[in-house]
Amino acid sequence: MDRRKFLTTSALGLAATATTGLMSTVPARAVTGTSNIVELAVATPQLSTLVTAVQAAGLVDALAAPGSLTVFAPTNDAFAALPHGVLDGLLADTAALTSVLTYHVSGSYYPAEALLGQHGRVPTLQGGFINVNATGSAVHLNGNTRVTTPNVFASNGVVHLIDRVLLPH
Repeated sequence: MDRRKFLTTSALGLAATATTGLMSTVPARAVTGTSNIVELAVATPQLSTLVTAVQAAGLVDALAAPGSLTVFAPTNDAFAALPHGVLDGLLADTAALTSVLTYHVSGSYYPAEALLGQHGRVPTLQGGFINVNATGSAVHLNGNTRVTTPNVFASNGVVHLIDRVLLPH
């Protein structure tokens, strides 16, 4: 199946099931920024490894398309913290890379204010869920990943910078 068609189909299906995820009162539309998610990532130096990975997986068009996505974006330091050879292995395996990258994206819109005070899970385009614990002063994903910079708004969603690469279970 074409990746763009997969992402579009997955986003529509996941948006319909968003209420089984974290919250049922999530705003339906993104707060508009001036750049789309890809343009925003390209303009953010600490996301250059993510940009390289998105390009290698052929996901640029999907993440630049109109919509209301949420991206949990690993920084360059997060990618550097992966065990030796893991990033190179992912870059050489498009299917595995696509699985990891789409695990960082939700087809629903979750700004920080929708996450804070919540404990639950967010559906991803990969098909799995990210566990969210934001009952304290910070947002933690899957137990040990922290949102370091929340609410970087794009024209097609919101980006939250994170300190680790999330790996699907």
